[in-house]
Amino acid sequence: MSLRPLRIAALLSALLVAACSTTVSNTASPASEATARAQLEQAARAALGKLYLNSKNATELSTNAAGILVFPSVVKAGLLIGGEGGKGVLFSADGAKVLGYYSVAAVSCCLQVGAQDYSEAMILMTPEAIQGLNKADGWAVGMGPTVVVSNSGAAKDITTTTEKADVYAFIYGQSGLMAGLGVQGQKITRLVD
Repeated sequence: MSLRPLRIAALLSALLVAACSTTVSNTASPASEATARAQLEQAARAALGKLYLNSKNATELSTNAAGILVFPSVVKAGLLIGGEGGKGVLFSADGAKVLGYYSVAAVSCCLQVGAQDYSEAMILMTPEAIQGLNKADGWAVGMGPTVVVSNSGAAKDITTTTEKADVYAFIYGQSGLMAGLGVQGQKITRLVD
């Protein structure tokens, strides 16, 4: 069995994730990086407001949360091999304080075609979930805390009295066309301050 198709797939995946990723470049000036972070924070606050407006569950869960990680724009694209990327902000449970800036990336290989942009909010219910985000090697969804995904009104039975997971992920505001939306296999990494 030849390894060439796997190498080509890996290379294409890396290129796709690089194209989708909106990670801040290290060559940016401190002033331009501060402006970019202010814009990201503003976009994340607007995306969180949209979630609260459309999801009673998210609003209720956030009252007992340790923090809320919001990615206002995650871009996902694929043609057999897919990738996604975006940047987000971790807010304190009340949304008043910024606790950090993060990037998300993922690569997938399956039957897929299309491109999509969406918002994602992760309501972190425990301090341990937040600690996991700040580890040097990042946090891989599916390898760490228990994550429950709610998509467009799903999981209506989640309330503050029935919650059992460490993290509740909400995917909303989708535009574009792509099948198989989810958070499995995502890698979340803290951006350098």
